[in-house]
Amino acid sequence: MKKTAATKAKKCTTKPTASNQYDWFTEARFGMFIHWGLYAIPANNEWIRNHKEISNEDYQKYFDNFNPDMLDAKEWARMAKEAGMKYFVITTKHHEGFCLWDSKHTDYKATNTPAKRDLLKEIVDAFRAEGIKIGFYYSLLDWHHPEFPIDPIHPLRNHPDALEMNKTRDVRKYAKYMRNQVTELLTNYGKIDIMWFDFSYPKDMYRGMPGKGRNDWESEKIVALVKKLSPETIINNRLDLPEYKSIVTPEQFQPEFPPRNADGTIAVWEGCQTFSGSWGYARDEETWKSEKQCIEMLIKHVARGGNLIMNVGPTARGYFDYRAVERLNDFARWMKYHSRSIYGCTMAPEEFVEPNGARYTWNPKTKRLYVHITDWPLARLHLSGLAGKISIAQFLHDGSEINFIENAKKAWNNEDLPEGTITLLLPIKHPNVAIPVVELVLK
Repeated sequence: MKKTAATKAKKCTTKPTASNQYDWFTEARFGMFIHWGLYAIPANNEWIRNHKEISNEDYQKYFDNFNPDMLDAKEWARMAKEAGMKYFVITTKHHEGFCLWDSKHTDYKATNTPAKRDLLKEIVDAFRAEGIKIGFYYSLLDWHHPEFPIDPIHPLRNHPDALEMNKTRDVRKYAKYMRNQVTELLTNYGKIDIMWFDFSYPKDMYRGMPGKGRNDWESEKIVALVKKLSPETIINNRLDLPEYKSIVTPEQFQPEFPPRNADGTIAVWEGCQTFSGSWGYARDEETWKSEKQCIEMLIKHVARGGNLIMNVGPTARGYFDYRAVERLNDFARWMKYHSRSIYGCTMAPEEFVEPNGARYTWNPKTKRLYVHITDWPLARLHLSGLAGKISIAQFLHDGSEINFIENAKKAWNNEDLPEGTITLLLPIKHPNVAIPVVELVLK
C-alpha cells in the first residue's frame, strides 16, 4: 500500500455500547485517583512494605505518627474540579491495611492515629459538595491483617517461618472481614458511584505459597453484596471474574486499541496513570511527566473510547506536592477551553482516519469531530474522507475560523492525497495552548 500524508495505523472499527449504568462514566471521561496512607511518611512508594519487607512491628511508627495537620479537603476538591475531573477514587485501604475511615472491624484506622478523625468522611463531603462523583478504592490485599495468608508479594514472604505462620491464618475469615468493610463503605457515606477493587494474582507462586484470586476473595459474594447494597455502583475488573463485565483498567499503559471483555465485545475502560513513577507520595522520585505528555494522555484515552483517571499522592501532612499542583493547573488551563473535545466524546467513525501527528475525538450527539494536533505541521494538515462534509472548521480555544481546501490532489511534497481529502490551512505559529484542537462541524 502506498503511504500518503493521511495514512495511519488501522483503527478499531467497532464502537463500544455502554449500558445506562455507565452513561455518566463515559460522559465524564476524566477523573482523579488519590493514593494516600501511612506510606506517605516514608515517602518512597506505596509498596514500600513489600520492597523492604517491613514487619507490622517496624511499620507501626508510621501509624503512631500519622497526623495530616495541613489537610484541606475542600482545596483538593477545588483543584480536581478546576482540572476538569468529574469523579474521584480514593484509597480507603491500600495493601498496607490502614483504613482512612472509622471502621468498626479494625483498630488499624485513622481515628486511632494522631489525626483522631474519620479522614474519608471529610474528603467525601468536600468532593461531593463540588459535584464530583465518589469512588472508593479498596485493596483486596492486607499485609497487616492477622488472617491474611502470607503469599508471594507479602512483606513476610522470606520469613523463615512463613509457611508455619500460615497454618494459623484463615483466608475465609479475612474474606468476611472485607465484606464487612465494604458494607460500611457502601452504607455510611451516601451514594458511592464506583467500587475499585485491587487486585488478583492467582497464578503467582513463591516458596510453596500461592497467590490469590476469586476463590480467596470470594469475589462472587463481593459483587453480590455491592449489587444488593448499591445497585447503581459500578465495579472494576480486578476481582478475577473475567466473565463479569466491568470497567477494564489498564495501568500505566495506553492501549492503541480499546480493550475487550472476555466475550470479545469492546469494554468500558479506564486507563489509570500517574504524574510520576509512583502512586503514593515519593519525595525523591523525579520521573514527572510534562504538561504536554499529561494532556496528550487524556486525549489518547478518549480517542480510543476510554476514560483517564490521573493519580495524586498527597504528602504526609495532607497537601498535594507542588509538582502535582503544577500538572493539575496545566489540565485546568487546557480544559477551560477544550473540555468539549473530551466530555461525551469517543472514537471517531471508522471512515475518519487520523492523520499522522494528530488524534481524533468524536461527539456522537453533536456530530462534531475534534482534531487534536500533537505535532504542529507547517501550514497544512491533510484530513482524508471529509470533503463535502464540513460546514466550518475553527480552533476550539478561541472559536476562530480555519480555512480549508477540499479535494486537493497533492501534498506539499507532491505525494498523492486520497480522494475526499480536506486540507486545513493552519497558521505557521503554534497557538498559545499546550495542544491545539480544531473543531470540525459536520453538515
